[in-house]
Amino acid sequence: MHISTKCSIAIHCLIFINEYGETQKVTSNLLSLSTGSNPVTIRNIISGLKKEGILSVKFGTGGATLSCPLEDITLYRICNALEPDFLNKLIGIHAAPSPLCPIGKNIHSVLDASYDGIRDALQVSLQSVSMKEIIDNYHKLT
Repeated sequence: MHISTKCSIAIHCLIFINEYGETQKVTSNLLSLSTGSNPVTIRNIISGLKKEGILSVKFGTGGATLSCPLEDITLYRICNALEPDFLNKLIGIHAAPSPLCPIGKNIHSVLDASYDGIRDALQVSLQSVSMKEIIDNYHKLT
């Protein structure tokens, strides 16, 4: 139960594209070298970010560029683009408790209220962090 590493790879790619996309063609092979990830994984991530309207990819010649302002790209938007059900997967409830057990037959109802609050708080938190902040932090470190 965790946020997939696809999200951190996507953030890495977005920082790279922001930093170098204006001066050179950023391809999946180049991003693969930078992230240490398989080019197929990178292409899948780029595809998800493209569908979400975060990236544009030039047909034929290739090359990815940002297609919206950094302030509009939040951690929630990135994670949701790559794994639409990630919040439910992050905090799950075991699937087959015994319906004969008083606890087992009620555990889903008992946990739903608490877990819904946690999911809502996490969503708000992820929506509050933008790529602008992340790139500003990157620039402070470099």
